[in-house]
Amino acid sequence: QVQLVESGGGLVQPGGSLRLSCVASGRTFSTYNMGWFRQAPGKEREFVAAITWRGDNTYYADSVQGRFTISRDNAKNTVYLQMNNLKPEDTAVYSCATDRTWRRDFTSPRPSDYSYWGQGTQVTVSS
Repeated sequence: QVQLVESGGGLVQPGGSLRLSCVASGRTFSTYNMGWFRQAPGKEREFVAAITWRGDNTYYADSVQGRFTISRDNAKNTVYLQMNNLKPEDTAVYSCATDRTWRRDFTSPRPSDYSYWGQGTQVTVSS
């Protein structure tokens, strides 16, 4: 059984930073792309960022491009999301997910391309 556990969320002022972590177990982490998604109250789940299994290619939503950075450490079975210059509209529950396809060549922003999801961590941006 694959398990994904996120951490690092919290309350931060606008312009601040947070670093989210997602630790995976139960699968060969290093051979699957990983993604971060978020969901605000009353809104649909939204793609944030994704990274290929080698870590050599990343993809971001326009709303976070230039402010967020996704990375991974395959030796630690961990994917990270560094979030800088946070805005109130970034407030949401952030979840990591693992791609359903082994060694997919490209990242995907579609939730349907991901098979396992973490419980999420709350990020609140407010003064």
